[in-house]
Amino acid sequence: MTSNKSFKSRVRTRMAKTGESYSAARRNLVPRPGAPGVPAVPPAGPAEEAAAASHEETVSGDAMAAATGRSRGDWFTLLDGWGAVDRSHGEIARWLVEEHGVAGWWAQSVTVAYEQARGLRLPGQRRGGDFSVGASKTVAVPAERVTEAFTDEALRARWLPEAPFRVRTARPGRSVTADWEGRAAVTVHLVAKGPDRTQISLQHGKLPDAGSAAAMKAFWRERVTVLKQVLEG
Repeated sequence: MTSNKSFKSRVRTRMAKTGESYSAARRNLVPRPGAPGVPAVPPAGPAEEAAAASHEETVSGDAMAAATGRSRGDWFTLLDGWGAVDRSHGEIARWLVEEHGVAGWWAQSVTVAYEQARGLRLPGQRRGGDFSVGASKTVAVPAERVTEAFTDEALRARWLPEAPFRVRTARPGRSVTADWEGRAAVTVHLVAKGPDRTQISLQHGKLPDAGSAAAMKAFWRERVTVLKQVLEG
């Protein structure tokens, strides 16, 4: 099981062998999602933005334990003892990274799970009070073609007609950010799973309440299904 004392000892041992600074040695020892022995996770943006219906629906307990060395319950007990219930999201995540060697994505994930469990945020809600929902789909086309489905107005109209969607930035084959009703709210991350296979992870944030979040979650789940049909048709 990961511990603060044992992790710091590993950092110092690496410093002695490599001559690295403490920060560099610590960074090289922190496990990264997708590395050997660490479960891969979809790149849905920061976990704080990706708080779904509930953390348990998004990240399995086995995956968390394998990647971080502790179960949800063990982390919650540790965080309670540290006084995390009175800390900000950023403070909790930084503490997990700096004091316990938890990789950045997983630090965010543990923090979201804790905040939901302790009533600091509702499922799908950010600590700032607004809500975020997501939808994902894997499609059998290249990532660059998926980018076009969001940026090309004629193609987008085939699966997202008459929507208040305006592209802000686009990185072909990688990501798209967009306004929704004039607010920077939609982020799309793309991961190529092969030459003709792409994973889409879409997040829609800045939603005012749980009702709006539920409606938009259903909307985007339907739309990405139609997107898949359009691209593969």
